[in-house]
Amino acid sequence: MNENITRILKMVEDGKISADKAAELIEAIKVKEADTSQESEVCCKEKMFKVNVLSGKGDKVKVRLPVKFVKSSLKAFGKMPVNVKGCEGIDMKIITDAIENDIEGEIVKIKGCDGDDVEIKIE
Repeated sequence: MNENITRILKMVEDGKISADKAAELIEAIKVKEADTSQESEVCCKEKMFKVNVLSGKGDKVKVRLPVKFVKSSLKAFGKMPVNVKGCEGIDMKIITDAIENDIEGEIVKIKGCDGDDVEIKIE
């Protein structure tokens, strides 16, 4: 049993608070615990930097990196932590700005004349 609930029940037993007041306090504890649980679920879902390349020849490349890692690499080295064939013509400033400003969703989508499709997103 939750330590706080045990304390509340002890206060009821000792006559320090009424059963109604104890019920209020226990309900408040449960609501707070539920809120905390939801917050931890949301914050623990880590954003990912995703690059998908489908070449005209049928080759597929999928790169998935945690956004925190990409941000650290940008700060430490001043460049992206990975080079992907098909992404050479993309203005990396757009991508670094999106990462640094916590933008989510599709950042770049390119359909090349040689049949290569490149998609970069943060989710």
